[in-house]
Parts: sequence; C-alpha cells; structure tokens
Amino acid sequence: MAAAFRKAAKSRQREHRERSQPGFRKHLGLLEKKKDYKLRADDYRKKQEYLRALRKKALEKNPDEFYYKMTRVKLQDGVHVIKETKEEVTPEQLKLMRTQDVKYIEMKRVAEAKKIERLKSELHLLDFQGKQQNKHVFFFDTKKEVEQFDIATHLRTAPELVDRVFNRPTIETLQKEKVKGVTQQTRLKIAKERQKQYNCLTQRIDREKKLFVIAQKIQTRKDLLDKTQKVKVKKETVNSPAIYKFQSRRKR
Repeated sequence: MAAAFRKAAKSRQREHRERSQPGFRKHLGLLEKKKDYKLRADDYRKKQEYLRALRKKALEKNPDEFYYKMTRVKLQDGVHVIKETKEEVTPEQLKLMRTQDVKYIEMKRVAEAKKIERLKSELHLLDFQGKQQNKHVFFFDTKKEVEQFDIATHLRTAPELVDRVFNRPTIETLQKEKVKGVTQQTRLKIAKERQKQYNCLTQRIDREKKLFVIAQKIQTRKDLLDKTQKVKVKKETVNSPAIYKFQSRRKR
C-alpha cells in the first residue's frame, strides 16, 4: 500500500515538472514546458541584445574624445575612480556644517558653556581622588607648649575623629550620644558620583570646544563668498579654520 502511494506521488511530481511526451522518445530526456522555455529564451535574447549594444558602443568610440570630468578620474584595475578632494574636517563636523547654521551652532555652544559653569559651581573644582586641603592654625606662647601639643586633647575629641573636617563631636558629647557620620560605603558612593560628574564636565568642555571650531569654519566659508581679493595664509585643520588675508577697503 505504501509502495503504491509513493509510486503515485512520484508520477504526479514528474508530470508537474515535465510535459507529457510519447513513450518512444523518453530516452531523449526531459521535455520542458512551454512557459519554462519562454523564460529561458527571453533571458537569452536580453543578454544577447546587451552584448550587441556594448559591441556597437566600443566600435563607435572616439579615441580623441575629451570632457572635463576626465581630469578628476583615474583608471584603477580597469575601473574608473573619481578623485575626491580631501578636507581637513571630521565626518561629524562636515555633517553639522552642511545641515546647520552659524546661529544654531552658537546657540548650542552658549548652552554648553552655561552647563559647564553650573557644573563647575556645583563641584567647586575639588579633586575627588584626594582629600580637601584644609588648614587649622594653632598659636602658642612657648616652645614647651608646642612640644607637648596633642591635637586630640586640644580639640577635646577622640583621636579617631581628628581627621574629620566636619561633624567632630567632643568627648562630652560622645558620652551622651552616638557618633553620627557617613560610613565607608557612603563615602565610596559619593566618590563614584563625583567621578561621574567630573567625566560629564570633561565631555561638555570638549563638546564646547568642537562647537566653537565648527562655528569658526562656517563663518570662514561665509566670508569667502565675498568677492574681495584674498590670500590664504594658513590651511584648515581639524582643530582650527583656514586663515585668509583680505584686501583692505576704505568704507564709504
């Protein structure tokens, strides 16, 4: 039963792939359907027409032909490559210069400068990896007092709390209340937060400098639209615009 079913399925598959043909010519091979032949023939004719057009174009080519684009094109491995002039700008600068205006760049730069000033005022430019450099001066009348000086005794506090710059209770207060202060875990958390703020400040300073350079380059390109005679003094770089010397004109 299963063998008969497989035989019937195989015969149906063969009938779907090929045209019916007399039994005496089956030894000649597959007889494709007409729609398959048409697709193959159309593809063949299309390729032949394309080759004929290329052959005609090669025969009619003028060896003395010239057009101005040839001055910017060179042949590499049989392929025409257009020479492009390189500009001393980064891709980010080029994209921003083509899409934005000087006023927009200046507005963004001023906004960045204000954020930088606010961050500086919050951080007070303290070094987060070290300790705050505080000074406490004590005055004595004799050298003997200086030699016998003990800071914990003088401040009337425990020796463990001498290094604190704030919340340094006296011994009398310690006898009445518990020590209140930040733990080591809290200090680490504060240090990480301050490190994050300083990284943000560094990034904003770099961004403000880049925006300033972009604004200068855009302004230089606008100045070049003037028809006044000018001489290039310095080439453009990534961090600075080109410098031109313009002919002086008397204002009327």
